[in-house]
Amino acid sequence: MESSGPSPERGPGQPQPPPAAPCAEQALLRARLALPEPGALRELEALLEAADPRWLLGSAGPAALGELAAALSRSAAPPRREADGAEPPGQDAAPAAVAERAERVGAAFLLLLRKMEAAGGQRALGTAAARPVLGHAFIFAVTHKEPRRWTTERSRAVARELLERLVQAAGCGSVEEFLRGKEGDEEGRFGTVMGLLKQELTKDTWKRNPASKDVFSWALLRVGRPWLCPHLERVLPPALLLSDDFQEENKVLGVRCLHHIVLNVPGADLCQFNRAQVVFHALYNHLYSREAPLIQAVLLCLLDLLPVLERCQRHQGHGRATSPWDQVLQLVLTHMEAEHRLALRRVYAGTLPAFVTRLGILIVRHLKRLERVILGYLEVSDGPEEKARLGILETLQCTIEHAWPRMPCRLPVLLKALLRLLWDVHTERGPSPEPVRAALLRGATRCLVLLDRCSQGRVKVLLEGVHSSCEENRVRECLRKVQESA
Repeated sequence: MESSGPSPERGPGQPQPPPAAPCAEQALLRARLALPEPGALRELEALLEAADPRWLLGSAGPAALGELAAALSRSAAPPRREADGAEPPGQDAAPAAVAERAERVGAAFLLLLRKMEAAGGQRALGTAAARPVLGHAFIFAVTHKEPRRWTTERSRAVARELLERLVQAAGCGSVEEFLRGKEGDEEGRFGTVMGLLKQELTKDTWKRNPASKDVFSWALLRVGRPWLCPHLERVLPPALLLSDDFQEENKVLGVRCLHHIVLNVPGADLCQFNRAQVVFHALYNHLYSREAPLIQAVLLCLLDLLPVLERCQRHQGHGRATSPWDQVLQLVLTHMEAEHRLALRRVYAGTLPAFVTRLGILIVRHLKRLERVILGYLEVSDGPEEKARLGILETLQCTIEHAWPRMPCRLPVLLKALLRLLWDVHTERGPSPEPVRAALLRGATRCLVLLDRCSQGRVKVLLEGVHSSCEENRVRECLRKVQESA
């Protein structure tokens, strides 16, 4: 019987057995750890190019693939900044190095994506194991696809190609479908992307990576109703954080993100845990700003948020005396009355008609101040397009329509202001083109007609002498329309 003990050692002349081939997980681990070294990305590309897809995905666990994708994304991240967003000194050459590295990283992501497709097609890309890889690849692509200090034409081309490839490989027709899910019962990749960005979007970290806010907002604005609601807890805090920054650019971006959330999340979910109230206070504080782009974004967002907040207060038993519409309009009119910057005057006047329409007859609470604002804005031209005057004329029309019982007592003042506007528009030889002048004349004529109706024909009586003595044909035509109105 042969001995079952250990085989005798091989002699010096006997060949040694070939070393066992490393598993894919070990190979990826070594490649990931070597990424900071020069030439490591070329070696990784060679490894991915030569690897059999089934060997690569079969013996490499989901964690190894996810860690490799995270390391690739980090290796091409923009240069880190200070906690306040300032750039550290001595990093002038860093953006160029990042762009050069991003070309290699993008090529590695494309290779990895191709291997995953070859191993299992769309089914493999739809598994939970593939989600971190797709999420990191998406973040990398969005980070580098637009002109930035850390991108070049070549790196942007690679990033755009990767983004297109991600969408196609997932069997989707658009980035929106890629994020929200291809079908109604399929979970999209938006939750994965937001989970990966979570640590980059805290109060202490979001300014260190200058691309985090761009990736967050770019992805958020492409996910609408009803797919956004399940992610409300993840997207609302970063949007509030952006809107609370001291830089106007970040404030405007944050407010636009909040507006998108308000539009695409059901009001019942916004009312839970006083979320709508929190958003309202954040926006209300911005009304004290003097920057026109921010004020415009805030007012547009408030117009969609206030109905939600009003319903919340109604359900909680609060009456109209605490209406947030009144709070906002009172502050807006106060600022409008003393505002001299033309850009801000245009923004205020453009949104004022919507507030008047929404309040309806309750606009009488603000008539005294509103009248002063209307008279002041009608007197001053704001440039070729006359946006402020046109907005105020629309505001006056809405006010007459909703608060007509209070108009007869204000007839002398309003009639004088409108006649002066007709004369000024006709006689002034300013830069306004003819269509703008015609719009102003039509708006003023319409206001005169409405005033005549709510004052039981008093305007026609008062204009009889003016119409007969006026020698300017254009003004006479406007007065004739008022006289002939029913």
